[in-house]
Amino acid sequence: MTRHARIALTLACLTALGAGSLTTAGSAAADTVPTPVQTDGVWGIDYAGGFLSTVEYRPDGEQWVVGREISADGSTVPAQTTRGFAGTYANGTHLQRVPCDAGECVPLRSTGNQNVGYFKVDASGRERAQVWTGPSSYHYADEPWVSGGRFVDATGRYFIYNASSTGKQYVDSQQKYLVQHVRLTRSVTAASVWGSLLWTPGSSSGAVTAYDLEQKKTVATLATGAPCTVKELKVVGRWVYWNCGPTGAAGVYDRTAKKKITVPSGPVLVGDGYLVRHDRAAGKLMLTDFHTGTAAAAREVADLPAGNTADQRRLTWAVDKFGGDIAYVGPDKAIRVVQSGVPSQPLAKIESEVAGAHVDAKNYYWNSTWQFSKPAAWTFTVKDARGRVVHTQGGAGPAAEAGWTGKSDTGVYAYNGQYTWSLTATATEGAGTYSTSGSFGLSGGRQGHHDQGGYSYGELVTLNSSGGLTLHYTEGKGKFDSKRSASGWPAGTVAVPFGDMGSDRCSEMLVRTPGGELRRYAGRCGSSYTPSGSHTSLGTGWNAYDVLTAPGDLTGDGRTDLLARQKSTGDVFVFANDGAGKLKAGVQIASAWKGYTKLVGAGDLTGDGIGDVLAHDKYGALYRLDGAGNGKLKARVKIASQWGASYNAVVGVGDITGDGKNDLVARDSAGNLYRNPGNENGTFGARVKIAGGWQGYKGIF
Repeated sequence: MTRHARIALTLACLTALGAGSLTTAGSAAADTVPTPVQTDGVWGIDYAGGFLSTVEYRPDGEQWVVGREISADGSTVPAQTTRGFAGTYANGTHLQRVPCDAGECVPLRSTGNQNVGYFKVDASGRERAQVWTGPSSYHYADEPWVSGGRFVDATGRYFIYNASSTGKQYVDSQQKYLVQHVRLTRSVTAASVWGSLLWTPGSSSGAVTAYDLEQKKTVATLATGAPCTVKELKVVGRWVYWNCGPTGAAGVYDRTAKKKITVPSGPVLVGDGYLVRHDRAAGKLMLTDFHTGTAAAAREVADLPAGNTADQRRLTWAVDKFGGDIAYVGPDKAIRVVQSGVPSQPLAKIESEVAGAHVDAKNYYWNSTWQFSKPAAWTFTVKDARGRVVHTQGGAGPAAEAGWTGKSDTGVYAYNGQYTWSLTATATEGAGTYSTSGSFGLSGGRQGHHDQGGYSYGELVTLNSSGGLTLHYTEGKGKFDSKRSASGWPAGTVAVPFGDMGSDRCSEMLVRTPGGELRRYAGRCGSSYTPSGSHTSLGTGWNAYDVLTAPGDLTGDGRTDLLARQKSTGDVFVFANDGAGKLKAGVQIASAWKGYTKLVGAGDLTGDGIGDVLAHDKYGALYRLDGAGNGKLKARVKIASQWGASYNAVVGVGDITGDGKNDLVARDSAGNLYRNPGNENGTFGARVKIAGGWQGYKGIF
């Protein structure tokens, strides 16, 4: 068996299995060369968004659908990829072909986002539309089997084709990430698609309507001035080209200026502000510039002999409607690109497929696409609630595909919480910029301080006299909105909301029993804890400590650590989190701290990523001790005097206001609950009462 036969057989087997992704397509070729590009022949051509699609022989001796990115000035070809095998498969499957001067050509439809559509024909002659989205993947969904298929138009994700066997027109979309049921089956008419708008003739002479495929309703009606029911439509941004048949009247309606422009009749392809027709009698490609609102005299842009095929659109020549130029194949089989000389419209977004407002790093990622009116250089940026950049992504082309996995650009998971994203794009040819932005919440990443719910907001934990251990949740508005409880906890239980001690990115709960055993309860990511729940003993004798608190990461390894003060001596120890469900041996970092009435693990208060500690002395002074990142604390800094005399509980609760800054919660002797918002500079704002009646809780953690 020859190499070619083996390739064909492999492809045939995958096709028979209904594969939507092939792994044997040709790899990218590094062939940065100036145009013209010399070939051994071209059997079909289309051009969209700076992406030139052709059917050619590859070095393996087989025909493939080849894609080339053309530079903005049309002078060089930076890269080459494939969009499917164009030869005959072992089982007889092949691509639809039509007569052309080269023999038989494949009618291609390049979509403007580097996708390419054509019809695949099985051994029995049935055809099915396929849109190739890359070198090794394609879309066909459940497109119907037809015959006599012909693409009518395509822009980005949306495409239209007719089928002579059914007498129907099909409108559909290739969606990479979302599921939108936009498919239509309708009577055959003139049709064009620009973004998600389907343009078709209206009920009266010259009328054209726009139907939004996503909103599923008609959103515009135009009076083009055509003296007929429009027979052919081509919509390119503001320009709506129409004709009354191959030899009938033709015109362009300018949607921006609301102006009608008369243009030459005959088979044409429309660019941004111009059209091109093949004058076979003269052997020329002729360009008519109408971007000023008046059709200029047609001018020659290339020599192209008449040939034997009456209509050679997309067989020997093509026009890039996305602000681009003209490509054609000369008698010497070389591909040439000719600049139109017509200024393109400013960059705009045609349509987009934007994901929702949530990123779950454990289950799925956030991915979105934007289709531009012409190629652009773009940058996608993600920032946290403090405005710090955590992820950037960039590219160039007629479409942007950007996303976020929940990891920062350093390769670690970002903290759960609210993030903003922005996309900026600048045209690589001509003028124009486009920008958009939004927000999403991250879960399944790293836990914020006191984060038991998996969404970065801090949760407050209470124990009541009935043995109920309750997690109080916030929606990020500075108060507690809901709760979940579990009973059976004995009096004297001490809870320490902790961080992840393993690798599931779900915070643990440390619990000291009245008997002095310290237990690690496996993280519940939002569910309550029961005494009999999954837990591991971390040893006994922990009643020797009168303070157990989690300050955040003190050692600089990204894991939450435990701070403990020995009751008898006042000595302070750090028990580092080993990341495998255990605590390392305690390391003493201070001596005789009995003078502090409260030691509070507060999380990162200064924005350096290291946990900090608050200390309240018997004189009412409140101090902050910043983590040094090596398991120790820096010298104290006084942040308040005569503070908190009425407080019997103070908790570094994490962020409960949704601004990404760690806050403080305190209860006074009357049972009132207050919030002091964190300022990120190591200080706190004025207190705000957020609840009353909390005196019944025996413990607040």
